[in-house]
Order: sequence, then C-alpha cells, then structure tokens
Amino acid sequence: MKSRINGITMGFDDSGSGPAVCLIHGFPLDRRMWQPQVSSLVSAGYRVIAPDLRGFGESDAPDGPYSMELFADDLVGLLNSLGIGRAVVGGMSMGGYVLLNMVERYPERLAAACFIVTRSGADDEAGKEKRLMLARDLLEFGPNGVVEIFDKTLFAAETVLVRPDLLEEVHGWMMEKDPRGLAGGLLAISERKDYTPLLAGFSLPTLVIGAEQDQAIPVENARALAARLPWHNLCVIPRAGHLVNLEQPKAFNNCLLDFLHTLSLN
Repeated sequence: MKSRINGITMGFDDSGSGPAVCLIHGFPLDRRMWQPQVSSLVSAGYRVIAPDLRGFGESDAPDGPYSMELFADDLVGLLNSLGIGRAVVGGMSMGGYVLLNMVERYPERLAAACFIVTRSGADDEAGKEKRLMLARDLLEFGPNGVVEIFDKTLFAAETVLVRPDLLEEVHGWMMEKDPRGLAGGLLAISERKDYTPLLAGFSLPTLVIGAEQDQAIPVENARALAARLPWHNLCVIPRAGHLVNLEQPKAFNNCLLDFLHTLSLN
C-alpha cells in the first residue's frame, strides 16, 4: 500500500484487525524485515502497520536533511491517515531511535513501546564522523561499501552457518536502497538526541528486547535501557544477533505476544 504523507509517498503494509501494532524497521532495511511477525500478530487479533521510513523501501527518498523528528512526524501522519489514534509501537535499532522521539513528542499516540536491539544514547564525536564519512561514500560510490559493513555485523555466528538463504535475502534488500535515503538515515542517526537522562520519566508500559549475540548493539545496551525505564519488561533472546526477529522468529514472537497480552488495549 502507499499513501501521501508530509509531502512524500510512503509505502506500508496494513494487515489484520484489532488493536494497532506499528513496527518500525532498522537501518539499512525496510518493512520486509517484519515478515515473520505479521501473520503471528494478525492471528492473535492485532492490526499490524509496517511502514517504510522515508528514504527506504517503497517510500520516496527525497534529498535531506532527514531527522528522527521528521521520521516520527511521518509515522504520526501515517497513523492519522489510517484513522489510528493510539498504537503499540515497536522500533528496531534505528527504529528505536525514532520511537524514543515519538515517546517524547507524541506520548498520547502510544499505547505502549517496544524497544528492539536499540539504545538510548547518542553518538560520540568519533561515531558522528564515521557516519558522515559513510554517508559521503554512499552518495559517491553507492551502497556496496555500507552493505559490506552491515553484512558482517547483522547476524549471529550460528545464523551465518545455518541460514545462508537469510543472509542472501537481507543482502538483496540492502543493495536495493537509494543512496540518498541511506545517507539521510545515517546522518539522522548521527544527530539523534541522547534520551538516557529522560528515560526515568517515561510512563508508558515498555518492552525491551535484546539479542544475546548482537554485534551491532551489544546486549548490555538493552539491559541498561531497561534498567532506566520505570515500567519495563526485558527479554533477551539467545542464539540471535542484531536481526533477532528474523534469526529467532518464534522466540521473538512469543516475547512480543506475551507483552501485548499484558496490556489493556481497545
């Protein structure tokens, strides 16, 4: 599906009926990463919204600048267009940074928050410079260099050995991306806010999901994030890397559904 939101065309999937669950993909991916979750959530009685952020998937990739605020505004615009007042929102990695912005600026639109293999802190100066250099390379040479880096960090060692088909599929998703969107996403990540001092004031029910073998955002970040949230559930999934929902979909879905079942949604 596609809809015109905030001056761009956004691609998204809208599946099922019931309380809304919106899942925000990570970098450098798109909504296809949620394929193992959609049918499980729909079967459990939820309406699943899986958008492509601007610059990714089937959404437009205009020139920047991009920001977490702009991503959040787009998502709220999409919810408005679908007639959804409140949703449980889950964000994976970069999607978690967008979710943090939504919790701060649009708390009334969230029934609960799910932070998936993400962190609350900002980049240091060295991290910002690295992302700036990667963004420049993307615009000059295309996605190959960035994709090569992510190929090495997204999966647990066991997944690399036993699921070469998954690695190949995800590689294809990343290579399809518009370099402008990837560069815009990298720069938005580099300029994100440090939410760590604000976490204690978050009053929403929250789920934090970490992956035992995550090389991109080590599991200690999930534990630290959960420890600072007043109303949290923590789920650490073994034998999984950064793409935890694709590597261990059954364990991930059980964790997410157990959390959703604790909520009073209407």
